Amino acid sequence: MELRQLQYFVKVAKKQHVTHAAEELHIAQSAVSRQIHQLEEQLGVNLFLQQGRNLQLTPVGKLFLKRVEAILADLERSIQETREFMDPELGEIRLGFPHSMGVHLVPMVVSTFKHEHNKVNFKLKQGKYDQLIQSVMKAETDLAFISPFPEKHDHVTGDLLITEDLYAVFPPKHPLAQKESISLIDLKDEPFVLFNEGFSLRSIVIEACAKAGFIPKISFESDETDTIRGLVAAGMGVSLLPEIALKFSCTPLQPVQVKISDQKVTRTVGIIHRKNEKLPPVAEVFKQFIVHYIQEHYSK
Repeated sequence: MELRQLQYFVKVAKKQHVTHAAEELHIAQSAVSRQIHQLEEQLGVNLFLQQGRNLQLTPVGKLFLKRVEAILADLERSIQETREFMDPELGEIRLGFPHSMGVHLVPMVVSTFKHEHNKVNFKLKQGKYDQLIQSVMKAETDLAFISPFPEKHDHVTGDLLITEDLYAVFPPKHPLAQKESISLIDLKDEPFVLFNEGFSLRSIVIEACAKAGFIPKISFESDETDTIRGLVAAGMGVSLLPEIALKFSCTPLQPVQVKISDQKVTRTVGIIHRKNEKLPPVAEVFKQFIVHYIQEHYSK
């Protein structure tokens, strides 16, 4: 069994047509057909069935495709890692992050790193907590910023970077916006603007309010930090947001942040990668850069 047979098989499976696959591979149709036929003979099964002018995978063909795609992906990654080992400056970093860190932290970290390592490429992926965990586990990303940081997990590990406070945020003309600090119970009758289901910040806020003795009345929900901040500033409600999300904004309309005095409401932020698996050299260099960057710019 040869590598090109597997590559031809995947291409035909995707195109469902030998001619179209051959055109994309820039080789003769007969060469593709011959390699597929030899592969089927070696396996002792039919991988395709003819359906009119197209080819359709058999059940065993579908199973084989899934395995072959995984093998080819691992091979490609191995080749990339070998190149990176010889010269980490030529590598690619696949980084996941939550929406609340996409406004300032991730752009600043990436741009600063790129300034020092200009040949390194980034592949970025936003997601919710569970999505970020899964993307690392499935090797779709090498590293991911995450909050809260999973102290114990069977499949991922990493570094706790910071523990940051959450602040109550109000429209500028709200009566509580003028106070130096507030108790969470002061927000019992206020409409809240929160992240949608699945976002860790939503759970943190709801749990904090429950601890204060009430369930927040949610008036608006969003996936984006800037949207929540803008809606609060426009008078649509109140919210709790972390320091990182309040430091920088793309919009002139800003809410007022006020300390919470009756309880400590915080979130942890960390960087994770797959457990028991060595990071590609370029990703390891980037991870160490992140740790030092956070210590320099965000540690109190």
